[in-house]
Order: sequence, then structure tokens, then C-alpha cells
Amino acid sequence: MTPPHTPRTVAVLGLGRMGAALAARLAAKGWDVVGWTRSGRTSGTVEVTGDPGAAVARADLVLLSLFDGPACQQVLDEVGDSLRTDTIVLNASTIAPAEASELARRLGPAYVHAPVLGSVPAVAAGTLEILAAADQDMLDRVRPVLETLGTVRRVDDASTAAALKLIANHSLAGAVLALRDSLRQGEALGLSRAQVLDVLALAPLGGLVARKRPFLTDQPTACTAEFTIGALAKDMALLSAASNTPSRSAADLAGPPAGPEADIAVAATVPAVASTVLEPLRAYIRGHATGDPAHFRDAFLPTAHIEGIRDGAFVSWRLDEYCALFPGRPALDEPTRSRRIDVTDVHGTVATATMTLSHGADTFTDIFLLVRVDAGWRIANKAYHRHS
Repeated sequence: MTPPHTPRTVAVLGLGRMGAALAARLAAKGWDVVGWTRSGRTSGTVEVTGDPGAAVARADLVLLSLFDGPACQQVLDEVGDSLRTDTIVLNASTIAPAEASELARRLGPAYVHAPVLGSVPAVAAGTLEILAAADQDMLDRVRPVLETLGTVRRVDDASTAAALKLIANHSLAGAVLALRDSLRQGEALGLSRAQVLDVLALAPLGGLVARKRPFLTDQPTACTAEFTIGALAKDMALLSAASNTPSRSAADLAGPPAGPEADIAVAATVPAVASTVLEPLRAYIRGHATGDPAHFRDAFLPTAHIEGIRDGAFVSWRLDEYCALFPGRPALDEPTRSRRIDVTDVHGTVATATMTLSHGADTFTDIFLLVRVDAGWRIANKAYHRHS
């Protein structure tokens, strides 16, 4: 039996992947649902209207499932005159903490910020995790609706709920990128994709591999996306802006070859950077390994500078000065030395890279700026830090 004043008619504004799934779940469980979407998309499971104001006027509860904060603001502005004083607005959209706070301030106690953890299959199964921010009376009123969708976890306020959702999605982005790196390493080792996925299914990434394996094959576009790369990239950009802290996830998810509408798992299948970007870095490694400065001339542009702190003072060598430091033969302890390329990021015609060099008692962190010139890549500048 539902508590008094529990909403019975729900207007779902936004019938994308998640919105359509939310509307279908509620309708299947006996709620009176009317849907609306800006795209004009129809639904085979719920009534759809072309007038959001008409949908809102009928509803006790308005459920927002929209792409971002500006979309929420725009739609609420459009239906503002149709909202009754007792209408509840429940926002399941992923938006910035500041945007959630502003909506809570604007709508008052009638606003419930309730972002969800989980994608379309979890909606259908009623197993979402829901981060709900509302006062206790309002939460009690909407709880039957929320519990139809999953498990309710109350949080302090709308800003906190929005921030926690972004943090949860950050961990998902990290898992996708970890899977990508494992696939790339497996390929470099000559392992088949199937072999790598089989063993990853037994490891900590096993849950992600099991859920997303159809997208990790050679024909991922044959599957229907559940959570898109574009949506996750948007969330990571929101997180970086809200925290004022850079996140590699935002950059690594931007501009994948498959496009923003592909499922997030497709981002794990993006090939490694072209080997041409690595050629000057490998020439640089050969220069250290052999002591032959000719390799450095192959690696660097003639205008390059090599900069860092040496004996407590800043130095900036021109390429000729740097090459003069090498005698043309390997260091005596070369068999014990090692070098590795840690990170390479390509942005069109420029790239950055980080390398670690272990040279006896010293370890160097080298940071490179590379540019694409003519048909290849060259190092434009290098800065280093020496760890003694």
C-alpha cells in the first residue's frame, strides 16, 4: 500500500536510453506514465505527448532524465507555468554539483535530486543504486517510485548527490581505460583479443568484461549502446571543472574514432598511438644506450632545447651543446641501466610523452613535447627532473 500523497502519475521528460527505460519500468509496475522528449522520439511502452507542459500538468511527479544541466534548466523553464505547487520534480540526470544546488534553490522542497548508478539493464531489473537528496517528508513521498527502480541511498543535499554521481562515473571511466591499456598490452605481446578477455574475466575487471564483452569484439557496432562515450566524457569534464582538478579520463575519452554515440566499452578498443610517434623517443633511447649523439640528432628538431636543474642551477642546452655531452660510446654501467616510455598523448600535430630513465644511482623523469613535421615526428623540447 502506498503512503498518503504518493504520486501516481509520472511525467518522464527525456526519453533517451535511460529515460525510456525508466518510463517503461514504472509503467510495467503500475504507474500512470506519460513521456516527452525534445527529439520527438516515441515509445512503444508508454504514452508520449508532443507538449511537455501538458505532460507536466497531468503529473504528480515530473522525472527528468536529460543529458546535462543546461537541458534541465531549459526544460524546466519551458514547463514552469504547468508545474502545480504540489508537483514533485525528481531529477535523475547527471549534472554538475553547482547546477544541482541551483535547481534545489529554485524549486525548494519540491525538488528531489536523485542521480542513479547503473545503466539500462539495471533499470529493467530494478537494481539501480539511487543517490537521493531531499527532506525526509519528500523522500517518503517519492520512495515508492524510487524503490520501483532500485535501492535508495539518502545523501545530505543535491550538490553532494551530484558530486557522488560524478565520482562513481570517474571510477567507471578508470575501469574502461584500464581495460583499454590491458588490451593494448596484450596486442603488443602478440596475444589474441579472446585470450586477453578470457583472463581479464577472471581478474578485478571481470565484471566489466562480462557485461561489455559484446562491445569488445571486432564488430561492436552491432550492439545497442547502453551508456555512451559522449555521456561519460561529458561527466568527466563536469567533474574536472567542479573539482578544479585535472582528470586524465576526460582527455582520454575525448574524440574516440567510434564517435560519442558508441558504448563506453568501445573506448577500450581504441588502438594505441601510431608507432611513428614513438620513433623519435626510441631514437632518443638509442642515443643513451650507445652514447652516439647521431641518434639525438635524429630524435630532436635542430631548434630543440633540453632543460632542467643541474647542480642546483637551471640549464638550457641547445641541441649541439647536449650532443657534446656524449662521448660516442656506451656508459661503463650500461648493462645495468634501463629506460621506458611511460605515457604518450597525441593531439593532432602535437604530442607529449613522459619517460623514466634509471641510470645508476640516478633516475630521470624526462618530459617531451613533440611535433609532427613533414611525414614524421620530432622532439621539439625536453625538460627533465633528476632524482638522486
